[in-house]
Amino acid sequence: MPELPEVQALADFLSARLVQDEPRVVVSVQLGSIAVLKTYDPPPDALAGLPVAGVRRVGKFIDLDCEGTHLVFHLAKAGWLRWSEALSEKPLRPGKSPIALRVRFDDGSGFDLTEAGTRKSLAVYVVDDPQAVPRVASLGPDPLGEDFTLAAFTTILRSKRAQIKGVLRDQGLIAGIGNAYSDEILHVAKLSPFAMTTSLDEATVERLYEALQETLRAAVGAASGKPAAELKDAKRGGMRVHGRTGQECPVCGDVVREVSFADSSLQYCATCQTGGKPLADRRMSRLLK
Repeated sequence: MPELPEVQALADFLSARLVQDEPRVVVSVQLGSIAVLKTYDPPPDALAGLPVAGVRRVGKFIDLDCEGTHLVFHLAKAGWLRWSEALSEKPLRPGKSPIALRVRFDDGSGFDLTEAGTRKSLAVYVVDDPQAVPRVASLGPDPLGEDFTLAAFTTILRSKRAQIKGVLRDQGLIAGIGNAYSDEILHVAKLSPFAMTTSLDEATVERLYEALQETLRAAVGAASGKPAAELKDAKRGGMRVHGRTGQECPVCGDVVREVSFADSSLQYCATCQTGGKPLADRRMSRLLK
């Protein structure tokens, strides 16, 4: 799933092509899957003929502002943006390809939103105000925003008793961090993913805050300027523990371990994060009962 750094890079990529030199004008919006569209008024055709005034990231959402009519989309777990300088002229055939949405601009360029797999959760909205999208309106603060201070972060952690990994991933508390970067942040902070927020003293909270800032800013910097097609590989290549089960921890050399759940998993280093104690694999524990 693309998270804050990759979504920011995609927004910057689109902004550079659609706004900076000369605003591109939307020629057409084609649906390859009616299920991807979560709104009906305005219709997608309302975007045709409008120039792109701006592109920005909001949490894990991308917002294309076309003179007050907004195309907002969330790539979810298996969605992606595929850019083309010369978009195919062939009409989409609904249900016949992974392309869920196609947006064409006046210079022949454009992008497809695609989604792999059978669990479809890619979401597209056409709205007059991004705050009309419920999931946008309910987002917590952006962790790279100026107002996301140590004090603000501390207030979030003290607001509920919960496992720290879940808090980092909760979009209503902090916008933009998902499974991958929460693993990375916790590894840098040397914290167990199952540590309770109420157990963290001030020094630990400050260490976690600094790890969050360091990890996200480094990932944004690494992704910046890369074309959309290279972002997935860049993300994988930059991971320290996430997705690296069985490999060596780059800090201590211990093996990277995994905890599996029904539809996801987390990775961590026992030496760095849990005092050398392996965490119980929740999925295997249930099977052994």
